[in-house]
Amino acid sequence: MAYTRDSIPDLSGRVAVVTGANGGLGLETAEALAAKGAHVVMAVRDQDKAAAAVGRIRATAPDASLELVELDLGSQASTKRAARDIAARHPSIDILVNNAGVMASPEGRTIDGFETQMGIDHLGHWTFTALLLPSLLSAPAARVVTVTSTAHHFGRSIDPRKPYPPGRYQAWIAYGTAKLANYHFGLGLHDRLRTAGSRAQSLIAHPGLSHSDLQLRTVREGGGGPLAPFFARAASSTGMPPADGAMPQIRAATDPAAKGGELYGPRFVNNGRPVALAVLRPGRRRAIARLWEFSERETGIALDI
Repeated sequence: MAYTRDSIPDLSGRVAVVTGANGGLGLETAEALAAKGAHVVMAVRDQDKAAAAVGRIRATAPDASLELVELDLGSQASTKRAARDIAARHPSIDILVNNAGVMASPEGRTIDGFETQMGIDHLGHWTFTALLLPSLLSAPAARVVTVTSTAHHFGRSIDPRKPYPPGRYQAWIAYGTAKLANYHFGLGLHDRLRTAGSRAQSLIAHPGLSHSDLQLRTVREGGGGPLAPFFARAASSTGMPPADGAMPQIRAATDPAAKGGELYGPRFVNNGRPVALAVLRPGRRRAIARLWEFSERETGIALDI
């Protein structure tokens, strides 16, 4: 039986945090969780877009319980401030969806000096998750869902000694590397939660090819080279609408039968209903250990259970 929005159980009394909830897959996820009764913390950078997103959700769910928090994952200071504010207001958090990210952006650095895509897509979420862990571990059975991409297949695992290989910057390789970091982060967090005997679970999800603003933003910003318009056209013509593209992460966050360490994505790679997929890539234990070393060194924040 297909898992749809109607399959989501009652979430009344639950607290969910969604990064990048002001548009695309994040907005669809926030809307689905709020419609089932969750109190949704929308952690977003663009507050104007966030206000419009709140209006859209309340247009169909007037009683939706929503909270806006400013979060710029490209700034460790902003990320720490947002996480600490959320944790102070919510000593127990049931769902965290690490959804926000950038794709194939032009070469650049975050305010903290990290390569832009790695800094926003992974290191920002590393710090955010680490500081929310006490609230997540206080919940009866929390879920952390980290959103990766099929692009992780052409990413490179992190070498802590040379995290950013010298040479000509390749936007898509950098994106794949950041999404591979997301992939390894979700699996590494699962291993640590399981070892600690925690009831909290970590899962990963990917949306396949979804027709959201992500591809168009890449084109607007001049990133991705000649491939960016191609992928944008492909998403427009064959990609799933955001409501369908968000279903793998929604299922990972809400399906009572889902288990830690699982990967959810479309049945047919880039399209289809959300299903559990095989977790591939040999050698990931070593890659995860190296990612932990790199992430703790760069952010100065240990992620311990």
